Amino acid sequence: MKKYSCLILLLLMTFSKAFTQENNPEEALIRQSINHLFEGMKKGDSSLTHSAFSDQCIMQTIVTPKNEAPKVKTSSLSDFLKFIGSPHKEQFDERIVFTKILIDGNLASVWTEYKFYVDERLSHCGVNSFQLFKGKDGWKVIYLIDTRRKENCGA
Repeated sequence: MKKYSCLILLLLMTFSKAFTQENNPEEALIRQSINHLFEGMKKGDSSLTHSAFSDQCIMQTIVTPKNEAPKVKTSSLSDFLKFIGSPHKEQFDERIVFTKILIDGNLASVWTEYKFYVDERLSHCGVNSFQLFKGKDGWKVIYLIDTRRKENCGA
């Protein structure tokens, strides 16, 4: 009986933690902000995408040029928004999975895995690491860095 009691307690703790995380209102607001970024990107709506960001956001990506060592490339938010808002035939669809959300007061750190599609064709995959700040306008991305690769993207 003691064996089953421990198992039941372990299961209750696991489900309790999962339930608490899913119903955390701050996590929901953080997810909403990040989802606006990708929804805007998919629709070509730079205003919706911009709503997820602080104007002082730092955007970086880790790139590995052919036959070179990996580097960190910095780009500007304004260039990114111009790219999203410029007319283009293709649909950019970054499909993310929220892997980890950590919150301490007005600071949040979010890790998402992603697959990036141009129209319905898989282009690349990787991870995004977001830092968000909660100010008077809610949760805004203040820093974003990602990785990009074409292999090991899964199905």
